[in-house]
Amino acid sequence: MIYSDAESGRQMTTNDAMEIVPLGGLGEFGMNTMSFRCGGDIVVVDAGLMFPRDDLLGVDLVVPDLKYLVEHKDEVRAVILTHGHEDHIGGLPYLLGEINAPVYGTALTLGFVQGRLEEHGLLDRVALNRIEARDNLSFGNISVEFIGVTHSIADSVSLAITSPQGTIIHTGDFKFDQAPPDHKFSDYARFSHFGEQGVLALFSDSTNAERPGYTPSESFVRSQLEKVFHASRGKIIMACFASSVHRIQIILELAAAFGRRVVTAGRSMKQNIAIAADLGYLRFSPNILADVQEASRLPDEEVVILCTGSQGEPMAALTHLALGKHKDFAANEGDTVIISARTIPGNESRISHVINHFYRRGVRVFDDTHPGIHTSGHANQEELKLMLNLTRPKFFIPIHGEYRQLYNHALIAMETGLPQERILMVETGDILSLSPENARITGKAPVGRRLIDQGGGAELDELVVQDRIRLSEEGVVVAVVAVDKASGRVQAVPDLISRGHVAENEGESLLAEARQVVLKTLEECTDEERGDSLVLTESIRADLKRFFKKRTGTRPVIVPLIMEI
Repeated sequence: MIYSDAESGRQMTTNDAMEIVPLGGLGEFGMNTMSFRCGGDIVVVDAGLMFPRDDLLGVDLVVPDLKYLVEHKDEVRAVILTHGHEDHIGGLPYLLGEINAPVYGTALTLGFVQGRLEEHGLLDRVALNRIEARDNLSFGNISVEFIGVTHSIADSVSLAITSPQGTIIHTGDFKFDQAPPDHKFSDYARFSHFGEQGVLALFSDSTNAERPGYTPSESFVRSQLEKVFHASRGKIIMACFASSVHRIQIILELAAAFGRRVVTAGRSMKQNIAIAADLGYLRFSPNILADVQEASRLPDEEVVILCTGSQGEPMAALTHLALGKHKDFAANEGDTVIISARTIPGNESRISHVINHFYRRGVRVFDDTHPGIHTSGHANQEELKLMLNLTRPKFFIPIHGEYRQLYNHALIAMETGLPQERILMVETGDILSLSPENARITGKAPVGRRLIDQGGGAELDELVVQDRIRLSEEGVVVAVVAVDKASGRVQAVPDLISRGHVAENEGESLLAEARQVVLKTLEECTDEERGDSLVLTESIRADLKRFFKKRTGTRPVIVPLIMEI
């Protein structure tokens, strides 16, 4: 069969394979970004970020390295967003800062995107295109149909991506909720339709591939939270993701039912509630929301504080409340804290510290260890089997998760009867070549991660972060050397200062030895070398590095300071 490529004018055949490259989100949680390339046309699905682990000191955000897309930026026809969570839209400003492409998403997703683009000065130069479930758009050799699905955020979609090679189903994040709060169900009919027509490959969310059974409905959370509201006598402090519109709707309704008013704490929570309300995704009486002044005059039993910080973020409202440092509110004995969010792997320690601080204040805490306080937005094993059975793909590629989740999803696919040779374990950076005849990994794309320091407004080099880790673990040694700039002669005995390196009782003799190392370095340098501060700096650093490694087995950060007089 022959197809015409309207953009380039060249003839395509079904033998031309589609090239699919995950730039993040496979083998890790977060940074979900994937490129679909066919006959000179690229469609990018999602542009997510990842929140850093504790060992990435001073890093606020992690986004994918986009070298692959930059190399092919003239082919990028569209960026399509499956839903409005940060791990799917948070990296969009960094992508659009390098590639000019139109963006497509549902109303709520684009509502959340607008604020982020405005913060980066990109809103006026980016075309945002609103779509709805069952819309169908064409981008050269690639067409995309949007399929409505339930998730922990409203307005989520899966994608049917069709090219001359066949149809790919990309599920995005999904579950099959039988009682969603907005009564918008997953579109079983469209998944079944494509399954009957023939699905070349299924790319399916693996987040909960290790969890048996079915994911409980949001309606189950409502009944459990209602019990907590009924038993609470003081303030209720509720923490959840600011984008969890369904959960926020439940809280607003329960507050109204129990005669409480809701005050928001956290900028993103306040913004997202306003956006969702304006778009009709949140419905509540205007007088249910109170500002800080109104809430401060109310009895504790009439207040709900809806705040950010469910992952124990140090600067978030929940942590400030736990430490007694919030500027507007205090958590007191008899109050109740509800953390209605899943603990993202790596954040367990931070959340535990926050909970301990609340208990020190006599505050009872309900978190995801209490049944029904939170439910996932991702499909459990039985729902993953249902997606496989509805779509009946020829090839299967598990996505979204660490390798353990991807592997367990592959086992689930085999349970449904899919042969092992038709299941591909793909990770970030792998180049997947997909055609009607076969699916195979053909190479590796240039991928990595970009470390963002929002406070400094800059991107951090990996070496900077490594130095920060070394500083925290092995300390720093500063060597101060005064040199005559004209003659290159040393003007005084070098001064060495150590912080966080060795115990004080050992440090004096060790620094005396290190000073002799610096003196020897200075003696062995020529006048010309001593007159060049860059050369002298590196010579001192290298010799001190060798000395400390041999003498103590440590690797402190060495900082030579050359004072040219």
